[in-house]
Amino acid sequence: MHFPVVIVGGGGTGLTAALAAHDAGVEVLVLERDATPLGSTAMSTGLIPASGTSEQAQAGIVDSPEVFAADIMAKTRGLTDPAMALAIARESVETIAWMRDVHGVPLSLVDGFLYPGHSVRRMYGTPNRTGGELMAALEAACGEAQIPILTEATVEQVMHEAGAGGERVTGVVFARPDGTRETVTCDALVLACSGFAGDPELVARFIPEMAEATFHGHPGNKGDALRWGEALGAGLADMTGYQGHGGLALGHGIPILWPLIMEGGIQVNVAGERFSDESAGYSEQAAKVNAQAGHMAFSVFDERLHRLMSDFDDYRDALRAGAVVSAPTLPDLAKAIRVPEAALSQTLDAVAAAARGEVPDRWGRSFDPAKLLAAPYYAARVTGALFHTQGGLLVDGMARVCREDGKPLPNLFAGGGAARGISGEGAYGYLAGNGLLTATTLGRLAGASAARLVMG
Repeated sequence: MHFPVVIVGGGGTGLTAALAAHDAGVEVLVLERDATPLGSTAMSTGLIPASGTSEQAQAGIVDSPEVFAADIMAKTRGLTDPAMALAIARESVETIAWMRDVHGVPLSLVDGFLYPGHSVRRMYGTPNRTGGELMAALEAACGEAQIPILTEATVEQVMHEAGAGGERVTGVVFARPDGTRETVTCDALVLACSGFAGDPELVARFIPEMAEATFHGHPGNKGDALRWGEALGAGLADMTGYQGHGGLALGHGIPILWPLIMEGGIQVNVAGERFSDESAGYSEQAAKVNAQAGHMAFSVFDERLHRLMSDFDDYRDALRAGAVVSAPTLPDLAKAIRVPEAALSQTLDAVAAAARGEVPDRWGRSFDPAKLLAAPYYAARVTGALFHTQGGLLVDGMARVCREDGKPLPNLFAGGGAARGISGEGAYGYLAGNGLLTATTLGRLAGASAARLVMG
């Protein structure tokens, strides 16, 4: 069995790569370990940022790839590749337009609020703001294009041989559910099989601060792409970078999304006290939550924010699961979540005083006096979770996998969690949506680049 382009992984990266290669007129095969193509994308909110779009202009939003890249560099404290940040920011417009206009993915500009680190509204999402909805649209597009997706096919080996410019991939060996093994040869290989957050040994090695954190991601995140790439001579970068989340509903595995915080919600520990600037970002908040007693905190909000969050499927799931409690008064809320009433009251009084400008907030957060919490109140018990890693194989602006010296390997490409992202070296560098931005944009670039290679 031979295909010009083989893609390992049927998540967001793999399907966008497949569509791009197919658009270029090249036959492609997707190998997916699960029974259904889902990947890490299906577990996300499906939101992708893009800068300088026509929808932004129509809404009066002034944005550009340069502004977006500056936001990325600011969030990472300058510790990511500025050339890659700008290149991906520039490609983001084309990625959104291509997915929506060419392949029918229902993406629209998200209204209403800013995500941490973004200076303007630039987030695009599907109608229900779910990764499952995004994956369904991508899978439908692949079905329309008659792209073969072989499910329950777990790649176990990447075959290669010495060639000009380094080790050249010749094919892969994959296993079927009944234990049989098959081989498919190829002219180019795209690694789209995510990161290593699901491998405890690799997490302990590269991200020890999250070694005990709850992993909330796709079980396929085992670091296979890293091992195969290293065997071929690829370089690795930003292995300490990751996306965490400081709002995973404890015991329910449902994220309480961050618009709740950005629009005025707060987090307190079991003593009823705030412990950080929650608005700095949901990724870096994970380790801060896990540093509290019991590795947990409470996200506290009110009726206004309850109505806002009801637009999100994840929040509606949390309500159905009983992860959110409500109370008519603050004393009732304190009793319901078992924190000291006096401390919780003092915490909200301090927030109000900071919002009025009477005193600076202890943690440096700015509060809007028009968005102070008011009865009735709501709360959710949360923990800090590891969603996915941001370090990976070194790639260039064409999604080619490179050696440490920056020279590309002959015919290997990567994107998404398999590749180095643009989030720098820590949790603080993750800018909301950049996981799916690199997944879809590097996926599109990887598929197009692989197609150009095999076409000569």
